[in-house]
Amino acid sequence: MSSPKLLAMLSAQPPIEGDDALLRLAQARLGAAGLGGEFYPGSPEHLQRLLAYRPHTLPCTAHLPRDINLLQGAGRAALTEFVRVAAGKLYGLVLHDQRAFAENPEETLNAFRETDRLLSRITDAPLVFVEYAAGLEPDFYASLFERCTDVRRLSAAIDVGHVGIHVCRSAYRARNPHEDVCALHPDSPELPVKIDTVQQATSRALPTVLGLIDRLARLGKPLHFHLHDGHPLSPLSHFGVSDHLSFLQQIYLPFAYHGRNQVKGMFGVSGLRDIIHTAMRGDASDGLSFMLEMHPMEGRTPLGEHTPFFSHWRDNSNAERMNYWLDMLLENATLVREAWEV
Repeated sequence: MSSPKLLAMLSAQPPIEGDDALLRLAQARLGAAGLGGEFYPGSPEHLQRLLAYRPHTLPCTAHLPRDINLLQGAGRAALTEFVRVAAGKLYGLVLHDQRAFAENPEETLNAFRETDRLLSRITDAPLVFVEYAAGLEPDFYASLFERCTDVRRLSAAIDVGHVGIHVCRSAYRARNPHEDVCALHPDSPELPVKIDTVQQATSRALPTVLGLIDRLARLGKPLHFHLHDGHPLSPLSHFGVSDHLSFLQQIYLPFAYHGRNQVKGMFGVSGLRDIIHTAMRGDASDGLSFMLEMHPMEGRTPLGEHTPFFSHWRDNSNAERMNYWLDMLLENATLVREAWEV
């Protein structure tokens, strides 16, 4: 079985500010490690500029603006402009699903088919992956793709963290109807009496994710994954979300729980292994792409041989923060490769 396409975020994310030297650093380090990159362009013109930072000869993707809605003609037209720029240069484009998909499934399927027709008219068009992001029920999300197996150029992007957090919220709300588990945090005064319920809800994430992967991998179409861990209690992301964590990340508690002052994420390393193995068993095993989507954590790594990229900078603090983030992404890439080879 061939190795999967393995990618990582290729962007500068808050709180890491700086110029394109940060992208050059990411390009160099990802390329040396055999990873492609996923870009985050705001416009087709922006994507055209970002293409210069592709790790050479490696599959790359782009995550398009979140307001592009396939249900709207204007959204499909906007997608087409990105496709024309990416044709022959990128493996795939990723865009978000919409809550409105569930309101009119037939209209959604028609939009998928129309998008497929648009892509068929563009030479060397990249694949388009519709990411699980809006909190649809996983069963419904899977059913959309099961009902349009004739659509060949459009497929699913399974964001395991988004699915997992949705499941945690739903499971916790079933026990506590008026509460959002993600509103809790390690310092919440009520957490010691609620931690068991939180952990029970968290334990539901992995089985649901594996079931979703199993259904979609059976369709024999390419599948794109956004890989990251998370936990409803996590306060760690700069963006205020509960996921986008390393699979090695622990959530620290100010009290002992089962003899420890920390809990692991929804998946952990063993859960990541289960995710990879479930994807491998499907009929899409030769069309899998995995993108590591962990947000930056605070820390610094010396630039070493990459110092010349920043010769025009007076303060390399943010460059070292970027380098530390890249260390984390590459560490998780090793975990994916180890899971694939076992």
